[in-house]
Amino acid sequence: MTLYYRDDTVRVTSDTIHVNGLAPVPVAEVSYVWHARARGTARTRGRLLGRGALIFLLSIPPLVAMICVLALAYSAQDRGEWKLAALVLAVCVVGALALYPFLELPLYWLDRSYERGVRVQELWVQYAGHEVLLLRTSDALRFGQIYRAVQRAIEQHSPEG
Repeated sequence: MTLYYRDDTVRVTSDTIHVNGLAPVPVAEVSYVWHARARGTARTRGRLLGRGALIFLLSIPPLVAMICVLALAYSAQDRGEWKLAALVLAVCVVGALALYPFLELPLYWLDRSYERGVRVQELWVQYAGHEVLLLRTSDALRFGQIYRAVQRAIEQHSPEG
């Protein structure tokens, strides 16, 4: 028996597909597997809203910095005080570089929001003449791993495999 995927609620082997709360599905009896997108939940809509807010908040400082640099350059041009403008610009660059490590956490959150996804995915199989919903999740990374594991298990049992 080959183990293709296992976590707390799902286990896919070469013989059966176990999903928490459902009877084990024998791989040999599965005739078709597919996935579908389902309607979003409050969690997925909140995740999408949070991602948008995070992108907005992360893009404000560079935008403000560009406006300040342009205003500083325009002001220095009128007054001829390029040394002061260069000094202020240098202080801002050093300050930005000092704050750069603090971007790690928000960028991690943004990356994780893409891993988790904002759509609900469903994994369906047809076996014993019935269509059965095996899994419904909004975690895109986990769904992809489980779907591919089910495909591999079925391919192993196919007459060509």
